[in-house]
Amino acid sequence: MIKLKNSAQIEIMKDAGRITAEAILAAAEEIRPGVSTKHLDTVIRTYIEKNGGKPSFLGYGGFPASACISINDEVIHGIPSETRILQEGDVVKLDVGVAYRGYQGDSARTFAVGTVSPEARKLIDVTKQCFFLALKEVRGGNRIGDIGHAVQSYAEANGYGVVREYVGHGIGEEMHEEPEVPNFGHAGHGVRLFPGMAIAIEPMINAGTWQVKRMGDGWTVKTADGSLSAHYENTVILTEEGPVVTTLVS
Repeated sequence: MIKLKNSAQIEIMKDAGRITAEAILAAAEEIRPGVSTKHLDTVIRTYIEKNGGKPSFLGYGGFPASACISINDEVIHGIPSETRILQEGDVVKLDVGVAYRGYQGDSARTFAVGTVSPEARKLIDVTKQCFFLALKEVRGGNRIGDIGHAVQSYAEANGYGVVREYVGHGIGEEMHEEPEVPNFGHAGHGVRLFPGMAIAIEPMINAGTWQVKRMGDGWTVKTADGSLSAHYENTVILTEEGPVVTTLVS
């Protein structure tokens, strides 16, 4: 069942989204060669808790950290560690969820560590643009398939693979609610969009194949061919006035 949000709930979700985005920005300031992913996770957890929130991912299904931090060919769900040290030229993804006053914020960003290759920079930029093209499709009367089609069309036009096994989702009191929001699909198909719907749109784009594999730790997901992957996610609420992105801050 899709749970539509009222104006009071939307205001709380805006606050949850803001804390989520600011936690990512706090960690982003620490991204440099020589820094561990565990340090980034600690920065994120500290920021969230100081601002009255709780890290949604900590303990979620047994996940052992506050953020998913994935490097290079890791697509999603990387586990932070003292021994995972960022290197010059890496591509690092920070995926953060925040529970605040009973509602959720969810966002992900991909960052360059030092100077990255032109190929890596293009992948990061295209993945971000995939989100903003999808955002244009978030309006009353459109369908979930319009969102996925926008992502898929742009990514594949640039020669990239669109992850299919993992998708975006509804969000609200729970981190994962209905409906699923794939990054692929056919325009004009799927669930219709209505004001009050809150969804997490999250293009996961690979430089090579769309196929992925899950690692032995039970969490980390990598590209099947070892190619680079990028991730860009925001929480979006459709209102009568149009879409509101709760996890974008200046």
